[in-house]
Amino acid sequence: MKNYTSSSLVSAEKREIVEAKPLVIACIPAYNEEKTIAKVVLQAKKYVDKVLVCDDGSTDMTSEIAEGLGAIVVRHERNLGKGAALRSSFDAVWKIGADILVTLDGDDQHCPEEIPRLVEPILKGDADVVIGCRFPFDDSIPARRRWGNRILNSLTNLSAGGAKDTQSGFRAYSKTALDVIDVTEDGLGVDSQIFIDAKVKNLKVVEVPVSTRYPKDVKTSKKNFFRQGYDVLFSILELVSERKPFLFLGIPGLALLILGGSSFFLVLRIFNETRQFAIGHAMLGVASTLMGTLLLFAALILYVMGKRLRRLENRIRH
Repeated sequence: MKNYTSSSLVSAEKREIVEAKPLVIACIPAYNEEKTIAKVVLQAKKYVDKVLVCDDGSTDMTSEIAEGLGAIVVRHERNLGKGAALRSSFDAVWKIGADILVTLDGDDQHCPEEIPRLVEPILKGDADVVIGCRFPFDDSIPARRRWGNRILNSLTNLSAGGAKDTQSGFRAYSKTALDVIDVTEDGLGVDSQIFIDAKVKNLKVVEVPVSTRYPKDVKTSKKNFFRQGYDVLFSILELVSERKPFLFLGIPGLALLILGGSSFFLVLRIFNETRQFAIGHAMLGVASTLMGTLLLFAALILYVMGKRLRRLENRIRH
């Protein structure tokens, strides 16, 4: 029979606590962020166990600075996009065996001191994905960004529903989320794609309020805003059409068929009253009917293909 002294029992308890502590890794996708990456890495290191920087083809000193500060660096030979950087980061932290992954931008937009706020719901078992929600808590956000995000949020929620800030890149993911989420989008639409994927796979998604710091360079900020809006908009439209084809394609198709039918009715009515053929209404009727029919067929094809792909995914997963 083993005899344990009080000190050995305390040491055993300490070892158990250390062993039970989850491995938290912060991931920073970065592209030419040599001016801010040092600050972000150093601040993030205070609240996580490891920091990983995915250098997405930077032409400046982003990689060297991050590596010099002790961060794990994953490099892309060329710029592939934020989504590709997150995919590489997800793969890397999954291989390392992270229990929690926190993502934040490398431009010092997010506040690393708020990382514990995002991690807490996962530690309590209340969430698989935690989104740092900027709205309506942060009044410093420029008006154009507020309106742009409202539009993008509304479109994203058409497919997945129920979030105030689907575009926030400041997030935390549990081990469960890391195991099942597929990062398929390469560009700036990745935040919407991940959110939709998480909701489709029935992960628990919650939002917590966070603050934001925006660049003082108005020109740079505006350029990034319009570029992001353009990329994200088309990515969301693609995602929504894949997940909800009848909503995105079927309803417009039905509306066009109704318009076409109404136009043909007007053609007949005008002909009966005046014995003249309304060629303009007839052309509108033909065009609307053809477009409506094509959209309905496209919606049906996407629906059937999507259903079969989801069945295949479920079989592979189980």
